[in-house]
Amino acid sequence: MNPTTLAAPAAAFLDRDLDVVDPDVAGWIRDEERRQNEGLELIASENFVSRAVREAQGSVLTNKYAEGYPGRRYYGGCEFIDRIEAVAIERVKKLFGAEHANVQPHSGSQANMAVYMTVLKPGNTILGMNLSHGGHLTHGHPLSYSGFEYRVVAYGVRPEDERIDYDQLAAVAREHRPGLIIAGASAYPREIDFRRFAEVAEEVGAVLMVDIAHIAGLVVAGIHPSPVPHAPFVTSTTHKTMRGPRGGFILCRADRAKDLDRKVFPGVQGGPLEHVIAAKAVAFAEAATPEFADYQRRTVENAKALAARLTGRGLRLVSGGTDNHLMLMDVGAAGLSGKEAEKMLEAAGLTVNKNTIPFDTRPPLVASGIRIGTPAVTTRGMGTAEMQTIGDSIARVLESRGDADVQREVRSTVAELCAAFPLPV
Repeated sequence: MNPTTLAAPAAAFLDRDLDVVDPDVAGWIRDEERRQNEGLELIASENFVSRAVREAQGSVLTNKYAEGYPGRRYYGGCEFIDRIEAVAIERVKKLFGAEHANVQPHSGSQANMAVYMTVLKPGNTILGMNLSHGGHLTHGHPLSYSGFEYRVVAYGVRPEDERIDYDQLAAVAREHRPGLIIAGASAYPREIDFRRFAEVAEEVGAVLMVDIAHIAGLVVAGIHPSPVPHAPFVTSTTHKTMRGPRGGFILCRADRAKDLDRKVFPGVQGGPLEHVIAAKAVAFAEAATPEFADYQRRTVENAKALAARLTGRGLRLVSGGTDNHLMLMDVGAAGLSGKEAEKMLEAAGLTVNKNTIPFDTRPPLVASGIRIGTPAVTTRGMGTAEMQTIGDSIARVLESRGDADVQREVRSTVAELCAAFPLPV
């Protein structure tokens, strides 16, 4: 039997283009590419990765199974995989000044889960930020594993200024003596005092974990204070302001490393996504450059400029503004729901997400606010002048209650901005 005859069908199968194998998916990918190019992405947790990151993530590394850690794998053939994962670990440790790092978590949620399993037993108490006040689902929401696996108590923001109430945090911690205190947020526009969190944790004998998924890039650039000196555990995603692939990582102190690594694998997940870890390594290399630090500075400048424009147009922002890359707008004050505002803006080419605001009386799928961020538009190269245009566009759409003529006019303005600041193909 001729071996080339047997090989031909396999080779042909491997070499077919996506358009041939699955024209539906190919078409929808092109549609999404067009949407990203022709609209303004203002969701605070989204960004655009570099061509280098995409190339690494789409590489042949997706073919490799590599359960375990560098030098300690359960599969053969991991020589190059080990090198890539090891360099990703060293790069992220250097970026944050951490003693140990695990780059295998598939997401920020799994990173958090691994820390909880390292520190807690089922039924133990965690103290996290109220979701409506800016917290995250995995910080103790009843529909999350964090809510049904552990007993949850919450802290929040003060009604008068909508900033974290550190006195309430301390009082709740003293009353409930949690095993773990969680700092960090998914929708909080102000600087977080990690030293104060650490003081409270030490007083009540709790372990402190800081989730910097949103602000990791700002921390790398020195724009937001680092939690690493104050917390035994720090978790993050690798996208958002880090501008890498979708995934997670964990930083911890050396004395916690062995227990943590066991909880990531085999505790909460099996084979690592080594193609994604390669993309993380590339993103960490990019984050070590002066250009990345400048990008973070411009992201915050843009956020402050956009916030000032929106408030200047009479729109209310939670806490009155922002210190970081995002802001929360109280559209309920303008007689709208977050769900309505999101749809109105999307029709005009402005993508945001509905979001609850502190003391919200509406459910999360309706909400009284929208969350707006500047990471993606800053990646496109836009600056403070463009933020004025974007702010005016948002205000026009909301003031008109989604009038179709206004939406068409704003979409034309959006198209001009996108044409002036195109994304790489």
